[in-house]
Amino acid sequence: MATIDVYDIKKNKVGEIELSDTVFNSDVKEYLIHEAVKIQLANRRAGTASVKNRAAVSGGGKKPYRQKGTGQARQGTIRAPHYPGGGVAFGPRPKVYNLSMNKKARRAAIRSALSLMFKDSKLTVMNSFNLESISTKGFVGVLDTFDINKTLLVIDGANHNLELSARNVKDVKVLKSEALNVFDIMKYQNIVFTQDAVRKVEGALQP
Repeated sequence: MATIDVYDIKKNKVGEIELSDTVFNSDVKEYLIHEAVKIQLANRRAGTASVKNRAAVSGGGKKPYRQKGTGQARQGTIRAPHYPGGGVAFGPRPKVYNLSMNKKARRAAIRSALSLMFKDSKLTVMNSFNLESISTKGFVGVLDTFDINKTLLVIDGANHNLELSARNVKDVKVLKSEALNVFDIMKYQNIVFTQDAVRKVEGALQP
């Protein structure tokens, strides 16, 4: 099994932890990562973009002028798409973009994303991330100590001080282990786990 150093918030090494090879050191299947991200982004779309077509625009019920004898092209309504104020031809209509991915493939995609981060040395494990008080400055100081930015923090449960300290920091996100997803893993350059969060993720993602 792969091992990784465990640090405290002052970046003092306090031990090592074994990582499950099936979760953090498995084969990276890029096609699964791509599929999972594509599905997540598609499911975020509201699908509410809409315009009025010629049937939905008010007015235009009367033929603007007679069919023949005017020297102009025949017209049936002033609400046709080529008229100012007319309906839109082939415009967007409400649409459902929802896609799905089966549970086995979704877990495999997360394992691939985590393995990619581990192999690129972008994964850090801390014994805990407990701040004495709510302090954005103190939180940023911890990140500076580890020399990381654009970071995803994965914790094992509610951490009030950490969540409030990190909420206004740019390019940082705090996520509970059960909400771990491929899009967030790939979005951030670094990922920090608490030691308990590692065990929870391993338990949830075993094939």
